[in-house]
Amino acid sequence: MKLRKVSVAIATGLTLSLTLAACGGDSGSDSGGGKDKITVGIKFDQPGLGLKTPEGKYTGFDVDVATYVAKELGYEAKDIVWKQAPSAERENLIRNGDVDFVAATYTINDKRKAEVDFAGPYFLAHQDLLVRTDETGITKPEDLNSKKLCSVTGSTSAQNVKEKLAPKADLQEFGGYSECLTGLENKAVDALTTDDSILAGFAAQKEHQGKFKLAGLKMSDEPYGIGLKKGDKELRDKINKALEKMQSDGSWEKFVSANFGPANYKNDPAPKITETS
Repeated sequence: MKLRKVSVAIATGLTLSLTLAACGGDSGSDSGGGKDKITVGIKFDQPGLGLKTPEGKYTGFDVDVATYVAKELGYEAKDIVWKQAPSAERENLIRNGDVDFVAATYTINDKRKAEVDFAGPYFLAHQDLLVRTDETGITKPEDLNSKKLCSVTGSTSAQNVKEKLAPKADLQEFGGYSECLTGLENKAVDALTTDDSILAGFAAQKEHQGKFKLAGLKMSDEPYGIGLKKGDKELRDKINKALEKMQSDGSWEKFVSANFGPANYKNDPAPKITETS
């Protein structure tokens, strides 16, 4: 009787071990750490950069760049698992291994470089203003001192204008950019501020074409990089190589034209890759 109980216990233990091993293998593959899939963090709510459509498709400049990089790493588009990467969660997603890399309007700066590594930059954006096409009274930041400025709640771009460039601006903070755009269209606010690439994406949407324009003020430099786990030099070097190829073979220009062209966005040339150590 005792021998039978021991045999059953061993068999049960073996079955449990095999089950756990199988589950662990699946998890590794889905996370992009295995051979079959790669997980990429992007924005889901930024037209022209990273947008998840109602049909479940992913579009935008960052999506195109990430897809190109993934292919150079050996993954086809069907092998990419897209994961939403809100601004406040990007470092956590990378540190925790929830993504293999992040391409999500991710400005390279020293504070972030203390936590993650970057490849790139692959794009140079600037803080700007979006105004109505018939607006002629806003040609410099100081003009906002007598205007209503809109941005999303907690936006560093809005605070930069409010605290440094136009301290007397009437800052209106809404929960999302769509609310600011509605306010801009209805003349409830006079300008929307964030990165010019993001503004161009909104202006290029079919429902907004012809209604808004960028002021072209370039109030800051925002070099976008691809974020990855700190210390992963091998992956960073591979991504940098892919970005250099993307620039040299004409793909970068094609992606810019396709995603920002309708907004008449005057982008900077492709930046030099500097994140190498």
